Amino acid sequence: MELADRININPNVCHGQACIKGTRIMVSIILDCMAAGMSDRDILDDYPSLPADGIRAAAAYGAVLARGETLPFTPRET
Repeated sequence: MELADRININPNVCHGQACIKGTRIMVSIILDCMAAGMSDRDILDDYPSLPADGIRAAAAYGAVLARGETLPFTPRET
């Protein structure tokens, strides 16, 4: 799974916050759910438009940020 293929940053979607591609589900929401102890199944039940690999992409994105790294995202107008 390529992280850049799963995460979308677009200034016109969710105020430019990182989202799972094809959704308006922000990475921060998924990370908050994980931090609250929700299982993958619980998260997918609460966000039915979220692809299962979106949870792992959100976790990977959070890990990149925690290391102080950045990813080369190209904002797209949609």
